[in-house]
Amino acid sequence: MINIDNYDFKGKKALIRVDFNVPLDDDFNITDDTRMRAAVPTIKKVIESGGIPILMSHLGRPKGEVKDKFSLRHVVAHLKELLGTEVKFAPDCIGDEVKKIVSELKQGEALLLENLRFHKEETAGDEEFAKQLSELADVYINDAFGTAHRAHASTTIVAKFFPNDKMFGYIMLNELKSLDKVMKDVQHPFTAIIGGSKVSTKITVIENLLPKVDNLIIGGGMAYTFIKAQGGNIGKSIVEEDFVEKIPAIMEMAEKNNTKIILPVDSINADEFSKDAHIVLSDIDKIPSDRMGLDIGPKSVKLFNEVITNSKTILWNGPVGVFEFEKFAAGTKSVAEAIVESTSKGAFSLIGGGDSVAAITKFGFEDKVSYVSTGGGALLEYIEGKELPGIAAILA
Repeated sequence: MINIDNYDFKGKKALIRVDFNVPLDDDFNITDDTRMRAAVPTIKKVIESGGIPILMSHLGRPKGEVKDKFSLRHVVAHLKELLGTEVKFAPDCIGDEVKKIVSELKQGEALLLENLRFHKEETAGDEEFAKQLSELADVYINDAFGTAHRAHASTTIVAKFFPNDKMFGYIMLNELKSLDKVMKDVQHPFTAIIGGSKVSTKITVIENLLPKVDNLIIGGGMAYTFIKAQGGNIGKSIVEEDFVEKIPAIMEMAEKNNTKIILPVDSINADEFSKDAHIVLSDIDKIPSDRMGLDIGPKSVKLFNEVITNSKTILWNGPVGVFEFEKFAAGTKSVAEAIVESTSKGAFSLIGGGDSVAAITKFGFEDKVSYVSTGGGALLEYIEGKELPGIAAILA
C-alpha cells in the first residue's frame, strides 16, 4: 500500500475525500470545526510536497437537490484561515466549468468542490459519476473516516480509477492505528463503556466486544432495559421492550467469556424530561413509578470509576446520562474524569461516537485522552467486525 509520507506529490493534483460535514447555525457559522481541523495535516502535506489538493465532501442530506443551506461555500472562509492559503471554490463537483477551474490552479492553492450530495449519484455509488471525479486529479486520498462505512462514489468507487495512486490520509491512518489498539493489540484489563439510549443500536457492538473485553460497563438509557430484564422497577425510564428478553442471552455470553458486565446500582430520577426537573435518588431497581432515570447515582459513579482507573485499555461509546442537562451531567463527567486519570497513568483510551465526543469536548478533556475518533457510524461498524468499503477500496 502506498503511504502518504513517501509519495511524490510534486506537480500532481490530489483528489482528497475529506469530511467537512460540520454543524452550521442559522447564520451559516460553523459551530464545531473539529472535522475540518483534523483534515489540515493531510491537506498541508500535499501542498508542502508540491501538490495541489482538490477537496471533496458532503454536507448534510440534500438528497440530490441543490440547496443553499447545504452549500460548502459556507465553510470556505474558515478553511482559508485553517490552511493559511488561498482556497478556490467550484460551484459544482463535476463538469466543464470545474475542469477549467482545476486547470488554472496554481501551486500553493487548494480547491474545494461543491457538495457531492447535490448529485444523487454520489450516495448511489454511481461509477460514471466517480469516473468524472477521478478525471480531476492524478492521485486519490481518502481521509474521511466518518464516511468509510458507506460505499459511495467519492469514498469507495472512485478508488478503482487510481489503481496505483490511492492512499489513506492522516485521519484514516490514525483512526486505524487507534482502533487496532482496542481491537487487536490490546493491553489488559480492557474496559468498554457503552452508553446511549438504546440497546438495539449497540447490540452487535456488545456481542462483538464480549469475547474481547474484561469489563463491559453499561450506562445511559440502555441500562434500564438490562435492569427491567432482571426484574427491577424502572418507573417511567426509557426501555426497549423488544430487547428485554434478549438480555439473559447477553449475560450468559458474558459469563462464558469471563467478562464482567457492570450495571449501575443507583439512579438519579426526574419527574419529567427537562433541565428543570425535580430529582430524587434511588436504587436503580427501585425507581418510583412516576419517575424516570436520567443519570447514574453516586454509588454507580464510585463503582464505574474503580473499574476504569484500573484499566489499561478503554473504549468509550455513549454517555451514561443526559449530560446536556446540568442536573444529569455528573455521571458522564465522572466517567470522563476517570478515563483521563487512567490515561495519565499510561492507559490507552479511545473515545468514539457523536455523543461521547460531544461530552469529552464539553468537559474540556479532548486533549487528555489518547484518541478521539471522528467517525460515529464507521467506528461502530468497525467494532462490530464489519468490513468498511472505504477502507477496503484503498487496500484492494
